[in-house]
This record gives sequence, C-alpha cells and structure tokens, in this order.
Amino acid sequence: MSRPPRHPEAHRVARVGWLRAAVLGANDGLLSTGSLILGVAAASAGRPGILLTGVAGLVAGSMSMAAGEYVSVSSQSDAESADLARETRELSADRDAEHRELSAIYERRGVSPDVAAVVATQLMAKDALGAHALDELGISAATAARPIQAALASAASFAVGGAFPLLMVVASPTRLLTPVVAVASLAFLAALGAIGAKAGGANLFRAMARVTFWGAIAMGVTAGIGKIFGTVTG
Repeated sequence: MSRPPRHPEAHRVARVGWLRAAVLGANDGLLSTGSLILGVAAASAGRPGILLTGVAGLVAGSMSMAAGEYVSVSSQSDAESADLARETRELSADRDAEHRELSAIYERRGVSPDVAAVVATQLMAKDALGAHALDELGISAATAARPIQAALASAASFAVGGAFPLLMVVASPTRLLTPVVAVASLAFLAALGAIGAKAGGANLFRAMARVTFWGAIAMGVTAGIGKIFGTVTG
C-alpha cells in the first residue's frame, strides 16, 4: 500500500513573531526619520544639519526599538516560562488529573469522550508537557516569545527603514529636498504596507492605504511644527 504524498505547508502563523517586529521596525524607522527630516527642513535648517539630525534619530531610534522590543517580548517569555513551570509541577503532582483536563479540552472541541481519553493518553506518553503547552496554554514553537530575535529584527528593520529618507536627503537638490523626501517616504511606506500584507495574507490595498494615510498625517504635523518653531526662533 503506497503512502499518500507529503506536502509540507508554509503557514503564515510561523512568521508572526519576526514579521511583526520587522514590519513595525521598518515602518517606524521610515516614518520617524522621514518626519524628523521634514520637521528640521521646515525650520530652515541646512543640509548638514538635516543629515546630522536624521542620522542621530536613526541610531537612537534603532537602539530604542531594540530595547523596547526586548523588554516587551521578555515579559511574554517570562510569563510563558512561569506557566510551563507550573504545568510541569502539576504533571508531577497529579498526572491523572492532568490527563482528565486534557481529555476535557478535546471533548469541548467535539471529540467523543472515549477517543479524547485515548488521544490524551497517547500525546502525554510522547510529550506530556508539550501537549499541555499547546492545547491548554496555547504555546507552540511557532508562536513562542523570542526576545533576542525580536530585538535584533526591530533594530535592523528600523535602521533599514530610516535609511531611505536619509538617502533622499543626499540625492535630492536642496530646493526640492522637502517634497522629494515627503513623496519618497510615502511611496516607501506604501511599499512596506504591501510587503507586510503580502507576507501576512492581508488585504493589499487596505494595508497600503492605512499606512500611507497615517504616514502623511504624521509628516504633515511634524513639518508644520518645524515651520512654526523655525519662524519663531528665526
């Protein structure tokens, strides 16, 4: 009897951790640096001052994103570790009660009591903690918290995103610096929205429109504040 062909499937949930951090970091880097550049440019600063401000914002933002993401995901990791430790103690103290608990979970999903008991027995014989982690706590290898991975992804993606408006400052003529940076930043934001939507299986147009709309508002407000303060201090 021939076995059915295996066809491994690439599920998007496996990308959730790094994708969220990478897309958030790139969008934040692009929007923060682009808005900062437009605000300083609106205050009538020269190209060297704009570049210095942009680079400083990029470096500071990358470090801030890494630290914030590490602390946040570490808290999630600590909570998961505490739950797994408690589950380990419960399995050691009363394995029969844990078996009944796992069986009840499968019954609530529609499995008959007899089959649920057999499934719980077989899964616990192979990996009791893993079975309870997945079906009772909702913790799996695909969604487990990874603080270092999230921190590095956030810092790197922020730097990549922030580099685009800085390149526009270098490449654009001085008199066109503001419109070039604004238009290019919005175009890059739309592209990032499309990439994130494609990777995550979301609606492409909605993702692009959402990130472009809020990006335009953020840049407009920052440029307006720069213009006001540039006029006052000038």
